[in-house]
Amino acid sequence: MKTLVIIPSRLKATRLPGKPLLKINGLSMITHVFKTAERANIGEVVVATEDKEIFDDVKQNGGQAILTKKKHNTGTDRIHEAFEMMDNSNIDLIMNLQGDEPLMNIDDIKNLNSQMIKNNSFLGTLGSNTLNKNDYSNENIVKVETRKELDNLNFPEANCFKRKALNNQNIYHHLGIYCYQKDTLRKFVSYKQSHNEIKNKLEQLRALDNQININVALAKSSPIGVDTKEDFVAIKKIMEYKS
Repeated sequence: MKTLVIIPSRLKATRLPGKPLLKINGLSMITHVFKTAERANIGEVVVATEDKEIFDDVKQNGGQAILTKKKHNTGTDRIHEAFEMMDNSNIDLIMNLQGDEPLMNIDDIKNLNSQMIKNNSFLGTLGSNTLNKNDYSNENIVKVETRKELDNLNFPEANCFKRKALNNQNIYHHLGIYCYQKDTLRKFVSYKQSHNEIKNKLEQLRALDNQININVALAKSSPIGVDTKEDFVAIKKIMEYKS
C-alpha cells in the first residue's frame, strides 16, 4: 500500500499567530516537521497551506507544498483539498501530521503506518501512556479511551475521545496524528461537523458519530505540541540542546 503524508499548516493560529515560521536552529518549525516526516520514509510528504509565506518557506527548504483555499473548518478539510488537487490514483493511505509537533517520534509515525497496512484499518491514530494524575482533569490535554489496554503490538478501537477523564482505565494521551484510507478521508469530509465535535472542539468525534471506527496504536513518546509562546520556548530549548 502506498502512503502520502500531508501536513496542514496556517499562520492564523489563535493562541500563537505565525507559529509555523518561528525559527528553531535557523529553520522554521514547519520545515522541521516536514523533514521529520521525510526521515520516517513512509511516502511522499506535502505541506498543505493557505499562506504564500509558508508555501515559499517550505519550497526554499527543499520541501513540497500546495496552496489551498483559506476557508476550512479543520485541518482534515485542508488535507482533503490538497489530496484531491494531486494525482492520487495510486495512493492508498493519507497520513495527517500536525504542523506544530516537530518532535514527533519517527518510529511512532512508522508504526502507525504499518499497523494501518497490517490491519487494513479505515482510520488510525496514536495514544501514549504518559498521563499523570493532574492530566486527567486538564482540558488542554486530549485523552483517548480504548476498548483494550494498549501494548506495542495491538491496534484496538477507540471508545471515545475526551478532554476530561474521571479514571485512568484504558485512558491515554491522544497525539494529533491520523492515517486514513483514501475513501475514509473522502467520507469523513462529506459529513457535517457533528454536535459532539463542535461542543468538545475535537474533530475526531465526527468520525465516531458517523460510525467510522478509529484504531489506536501505542506511541513510544508524547511530543510537545506548540500552542503557546511558553510551548515554543520549551521546545526550542529541547531542540537546541539536542543539536
